[in-house]
Amino acid sequence: MRPVYGMLLFVLFGLVTAVIIGFRPGLSKPLPEDHEQTGLRDRIVIKFSHVVAENTPKGLAAEHFASLVKQKTNDRVEIQVFPNGMLHSENTEAEALRRGEIQMIAPSFSNMSNIDPAWFVMDLPFAFPDQDAVDEALNGRVGAALFRTVEKQNMHGLAFWSNGFKQMGSNRHPLIEPEDFRNQTFRILPSKVLASQFSALGAATISTPFNEVYRHLQQGIVDGQENTISNIYTKRLYLVQKYMTISNHGYLGYAVIVNKPFWERMPEELRLAVQEAMAETTAWMRQETKAMHEHQLEQIRASGAIEIHELTGEQRRRWEEAMRPVYEQYRSVIGGGLVEEIERLRERRAS
Repeated sequence: MRPVYGMLLFVLFGLVTAVIIGFRPGLSKPLPEDHEQTGLRDRIVIKFSHVVAENTPKGLAAEHFASLVKQKTNDRVEIQVFPNGMLHSENTEAEALRRGEIQMIAPSFSNMSNIDPAWFVMDLPFAFPDQDAVDEALNGRVGAALFRTVEKQNMHGLAFWSNGFKQMGSNRHPLIEPEDFRNQTFRILPSKVLASQFSALGAATISTPFNEVYRHLQQGIVDGQENTISNIYTKRLYLVQKYMTISNHGYLGYAVIVNKPFWERMPEELRLAVQEAMAETTAWMRQETKAMHEHQLEQIRASGAIEIHELTGEQRRRWEEAMRPVYEQYRSVIGGGLVEEIERLRERRAS
């Protein structure tokens, strides 16, 4: 009886085990899929790192772009935006992009000069009389030449974004005549052209990350800085500056750059959708930037925290004359006939 009893126990154990593990007819059929989770695995993620606040033109454009990409790709591509230097500063973002640690950045033109000196052309003082002149240059030969410089760096250029024209600020005294700059120290973006611009005015410069500008002004490490209205407003720089001059002497724009191997691996239909979203965002940003600067300048004036002066035509002419040597200093460094192209466009628009 013992063998029979043992056999019965074995069979009973097998049946109990089958029930516990879910053995039942039809188990060989595939189990239902969670399509939402499958979609998450297939989704392409693009980490977009930048260094300014969310409520600046670039910050708003990045979020707008992310929303459009989600719609146009049916959520197959996700743009994860990291503002305010959360992931990388101006000094580290380009190398992180090359390594593939992040997939997209939007550095200023000045920062792009660290990659190739051709980008210095966008820092030349008084190079553009208005936004239309900037658009003509970047949509033409100048823009094409600049984007060619990044291809050999494992990068691919997608668009040029606008933050408008820069204004001058100081804590010493109003900046009205060129000699008013003498013996002051200004914070600048990392660009030799910008350093030479201030040197031509008798001023010294230091280059620091954007997120440190407020503290350096507050502590007197620098006397002044140059920036767009939106950056001055959103970073509250007008609260630590006594004087501002509406000079429109230089242009601040961004190159939206993607990691080239990553971009080339993306399915063509998704690349086209992302490019379409980028084109729409670029046009949207241009309109938003103009309206934002007008409103924020009114807010700065209304605060009463800073004295504001606007250059007259004659004062502007004297500033241009004082900074003119920078063109000859960098003509051969920039190369490619780009300085000549900028001059030709400016003269044609002035005639």
